[in-house]
Amino acid sequence: MNIESVGVLGAGQMGNGIAQVAACAGFQVTMVDIKQEYVDKGLAAIERSLGKLVAKQRMSEQDAASALARVSISTDKSAVADSDLVVEAIPEIPDLKFSTFAELDGICKPSTILASNTSSISINEIAAATSRPERVIGMHFMNPVPIMKLVEIINGSETASEVSDAVVAAAEKMGKVALCCNDSPGFISNRLLCPMLNEAILALQDGVAEVEAIDGIMKLGMNHPIGPLALSDLIGLDTVLHIMNVLHEGFDDDKYAPAKLLEEMVADGKLGRKSGQGFYDYS
Repeated sequence: MNIESVGVLGAGQMGNGIAQVAACAGFQVTMVDIKQEYVDKGLAAIERSLGKLVAKQRMSEQDAASALARVSISTDKSAVADSDLVVEAIPEIPDLKFSTFAELDGICKPSTILASNTSSISINEIAAATSRPERVIGMHFMNPVPIMKLVEIINGSETASEVSDAVVAAAEKMGKVALCCNDSPGFISNRLLCPMLNEAILALQDGVAEVEAIDGIMKLGMNHPIGPLALSDLIGLDTVLHIMNVLHEGFDDDKYAPAKLLEEMVADGKLGRKSGQGFYDYS
C-alpha cells in the first residue's frame, strides 16, 4: 500500500502545516479549501515557513523551492480524487466532518485512505459516514505541525491493519513519531491533557491561586514548557470546552464536567489568543 500523493482538506494553520511537512517529505500534495483566499493564504504561510527554515540554515533554498513546487491548491474537493491519502483538517464540527467524509467517499478512488486530523471526534462515527470504514483512520497532528514531532494515529474498530501500517509509514516519512491508539473519547492526548487544563481552571475558579502562580508552579515544579492556563489560551478555550464536553458525554462521568468558569469565558467570547483575551491579555 504505497502512498505517493497526499490531499489535504483545509488550508488553515493545521492544514497548511500538514501540507508543508508532506511536501518536504517528497509527497505530491493537493491542498483544498472552500475559498480561493483561504488556499492562497495557506500557500503563503507555507512559503513563509519554508523561508524561515532556509534563513536558519535548516533547509537549502533548492529543497524549499522543490517542496513548494510539490504543493498545488484548489477550491474543488474533486482535486483530491486520485490522492493515495487524504487528510481532513477542517473545523471540529461533527456534522461537518460526517458530511465531508461522505462526500470524499464518493469522490476519491476506492483505494484512497481517508484520515481525519480530529482531536476528539470519534473515528468510528466518521467512518460510519463512508462505505470504506476499513480505510478510515485518525491522523492527529500536533500544533504547530512543522515543529511538533508526534502524530497520534487513531485506529477505528474497522480500520485495516495494512491501512494503519501505511499511515504510520507516511507519518514517519514526514519526520514524525507515529504512536497508535484505539478510538475512544479524547483518544490519549486529550483524554489526559484536557482534564489537567480543566483542573487548573477549577483551581482558579475556586480561588486556590492566581493565574501566574498556577502556571508558574506547573512550569517550574513539573518542568512543563508552558503553564496549563497559557496552554488553554493557545489551544482556544472553545476547543478545550468542546473536548471536555466530548469526554463528559462519552464517558458519562462527572469527573469530566467542564469548569463553570470555562463555560462562562467561552460564552463571553474570551477564547484565548484567537480572540485577544483569555486568562491572559493578548491585545
